[in-house]
Amino acid sequence: MAGEIDEALQMLEGTGPEFTRGLSNHGPMAAEALVALGRPDAVAPWVAEYRTKLYDRPADSHPIARDEWREALGDGRKLGEWRGFFERKLAAAPWQAVLDTWVARLAPGLIAAATHGVIRTGHAVRTLAGGDTPERRSELAAGLGYWAARYFALPETDAPATPSALPSRAIDRVELVPESDRTKGGLITDGVQSVTKHEAFPQVASMVDPAGDASAVISDLTETFARVYLSNAHDISTTIVFIHAVTGPSAVRLLLPHISPETVRLAVRYGWQAAAALYAAFGHSPGEAAGAPGVSVDDLIDSAVATGDEHAIKFTEACLREHALNPAPVFHAAAADATTRLSG
Repeated sequence: MAGEIDEALQMLEGTGPEFTRGLSNHGPMAAEALVALGRPDAVAPWVAEYRTKLYDRPADSHPIARDEWREALGDGRKLGEWRGFFERKLAAAPWQAVLDTWVARLAPGLIAAATHGVIRTGHAVRTLAGGDTPERRSELAAGLGYWAARYFALPETDAPATPSALPSRAIDRVELVPESDRTKGGLITDGVQSVTKHEAFPQVASMVDPAGDASAVISDLTETFARVYLSNAHDISTTIVFIHAVTGPSAVRLLLPHISPETVRLAVRYGWQAAAALYAAFGHSPGEAAGAPGVSVDDLIDSAVATGDEHAIKFTEACLREHALNPAPVFHAAAADATTRLSG
């Protein structure tokens, strides 16, 4: 399987992080998810087809100096420069050290590019942890660079976290942005902007306690938002929105073995905040527990791969990974629902 992912990254070399109208390049993420699903045979054909729609990688025309990174944070004109910045960082230090330093710095902007920065970083980290190759280091640089270039910090207060509070309890306290104040159309990132003007939203980040067992908190978080997905996905647009409320926080799990406890707490805090922002900006109901869809894991995988859809592939992989640690039926139900909706 190692050969398939390196081949995929070589095929995707030279492509940029975004294409038509600011859509995120899912190529490396979906390719890695296919390998994780046990379908390496599908990687090369899928990547070859997907690559035809991608744009060229932006140039690193004006390299970001070591003492200029704060000013460049969130500057979408520097997509190429940020990737070059991290390629130099990763050439000079162990990737785990670079990851820990920069996840801590980037965590408050975890909503960046509708969580695609952290998702791409998470998939890159899992691949790199399985073997250090130049292609995989370059992909980690791409993930961190995308996160940094699209960095966007949501409003928060400095209130202490509610002790022992879990997302499954906190979700009922998240106030929704009124329908009249929501942004209609555009990208997910456009819609999320509405929470910045909602006076109740800054309290959200502190509603969950990121201390303690991070894996357990992430399990509760992803299960909660799998329920949110099932209650709020009613068309292609909302399906894709609420997929990211699961895959974004689930990507944080992929970082856990490689970052310090302090950085873990930051990543968990802002993983919750990002998912809650998607719910506040687009949602209507926190959802209820769901029964199993009555299909096997193999059928779920086959159906997701058959769609050829990057979101169906990535979401199915994340749901199956979360289910393996926390066997809640809602994960299989959500994966089956999304695959059906995205199959057309």
